Amino acid sequence: MSTIVSVDTTDIRFPTSRQLDGSDAMNPDPDYSAAYLVIRTDANDGIEGHGFVFTIGRGNDVQVAAIRALSGYLVGRDTEELLADMGATWKMFAHDSQLRWLGPEKGVMHMAIGAVINALWDLRAKREGKPLWQLLAHLPPEEIVALVDFRYLSDALTRDEALEILHAARPGRAEREAQLVANGYPGYTTSPGWLGYSDEKLARLCREAIADGFGQIKLKVGGNLDDDIRRLGIAREACGEGFPIAIDANQRWDVAEAVEWVGALARFDIHWVEEPTSPDDILGHAAIARGIAPIPVATGEHVQNRIVFKQLLQVNAIGFMQIDAARVGGVNENIANLLLAAKFGVPVCPHAGGVGLCEAVQHLSMFDYVAVSGSQDGRVIEFVDHLHEHFVTPVVLNDGNYQAPLAPGAGTEMLAASIAEYTFSPGRTVAAV
Repeated sequence: MSTIVSVDTTDIRFPTSRQLDGSDAMNPDPDYSAAYLVIRTDANDGIEGHGFVFTIGRGNDVQVAAIRALSGYLVGRDTEELLADMGATWKMFAHDSQLRWLGPEKGVMHMAIGAVINALWDLRAKREGKPLWQLLAHLPPEEIVALVDFRYLSDALTRDEALEILHAARPGRAEREAQLVANGYPGYTTSPGWLGYSDEKLARLCREAIADGFGQIKLKVGGNLDDDIRRLGIAREACGEGFPIAIDANQRWDVAEAVEWVGALARFDIHWVEEPTSPDDILGHAAIARGIAPIPVATGEHVQNRIVFKQLLQVNAIGFMQIDAARVGGVNENIANLLLAAKFGVPVCPHAGGVGLCEAVQHLSMFDYVAVSGSQDGRVIEFVDHLHEHFVTPVVLNDGNYQAPLAPGAGTEMLAASIAEYTFSPGRTVAAV
């Protein structure tokens, strides 16, 4: 038996805007940041739970405050009780009527709940001595389904349908797990494509991505059409015909503008168009999908909950679902999203452009492969080559493939030295990264 004794929060910010890492048409100067928390217990094992919300600078303090507002639910509570029934624990947070009013189930408060849930999963996985993906993949289907809140989903996915999906995936689980450990999971890279990079840097990074074994890259677009045409021409020449090149507009366009702009870029054989318009515009995404077919639409990094994903799938608005480890209500809600994608037959290609997102989201894709979809067809995990050195168990890629993490936990623990160096306070200057 143990009790949670503290939930410590930290405002961590990296000055990535100095090199324009992460820059795009809507976010020209992002400073990759983490509203970070550590859950500590009175157990003598030294095990802690770590989680975070990814932001891009200003407002990270607001997100930290939202996480801090949840600490009263944890401090003094029985750790084993919370970890044993993570479905009930999720509902304890998400169904609080007063906090829910701030959403409901979206925005800063919902992301804070996700960070706490992810930290609890990190704690549980460490206690059980397993990486999170393996812990989840070994759960019985009934226990996985019990993690999901099916309220607002039953018109598209029922509990029984979710059970059918999970039971159908049981044959071959051991073989898929062994294959994953041996060969990894395919990744693609956005590192060449930040909008602030020079043409020379774009071409060089495209060539390096191919040399590193990646089978797909992604470019940011939407600032200026002539620039996009020039940059895509450079990327296509560097990568060669037939090589998958996706583009990401980061919500830049109205519906008609998106159809027209993508039409002008279609000659470059676009693999997908990401976030063409507001993440909340479900019918707009559907209209764009019809207007640019056969080029598929991908979205999800700013989709705020399972209910929006449900509707995007119901109206055939997306060809690829892009879950984010730190946007929705944590592991539990992302399991709901994975089950929805499996029901509708849409590949999941997670968003990972941000501090710690590669480390976190790989566990969700690997769980999906082993225990939900049973497939890697059309599925890739985004990779950006930034800030991995600040994590205790950074991602490892080999020939463009994510290697399955074997260390216990969810991959969300940052190094103590990095936390100390990059903790933000007004007026403080930190070294460039």
